[in-house]
Amino acid sequence: MKFREKIDRFLGWALVVIMSLMVVNVLWQVFSRFILSDPSSYTDELARYLMIWVGVLGAAYVSGKNKHVAIDYFPSKFSKTNQIKVKKLVTWIIMFFAFFTFIIGGSRLVYITYILEQFSPALQIPLAFVYLVIPISGILIVYYKIYEISNHKA
Repeated sequence: MKFREKIDRFLGWALVVIMSLMVVNVLWQVFSRFILSDPSSYTDELARYLMIWVGVLGAAYVSGKNKHVAIDYFPSKFSKTNQIKVKKLVTWIIMFFAFFTFIIGGSRLVYITYILEQFSPALQIPLAFVYLVIPISGILIVYYKIYEISNHKA
């Protein structure tokens, strides 16, 4: 199995696990609030952090599958040659955005929250761990875009 396929499979399963945890967490929140009349103190925060992880990792996964949101009305009016050029340009823009925003900016955010020793209020986990998904996702997006460029898919 190719390295790319292993990453796709691992990322897909990670998203399934995170989403499953989020569903169980929210079900427990509803159960404890309405059935037990004693709402759990951590479920809201955990659901929020799991949503961040599933959203940001999901963006990387969708980017790798080339299923991300795109406006293709104008490029579809171009000739095939120009459509290919536009696709290459968009791939490079996505790659640079992911590099500078997700990898560099996200790494700085993780570093700052780690140095400042910020912890979440209810779970008492380091916020650096929560934000770690941003540079991880950026690395994945850049990897996927480099893969596209090197295999002439963009």
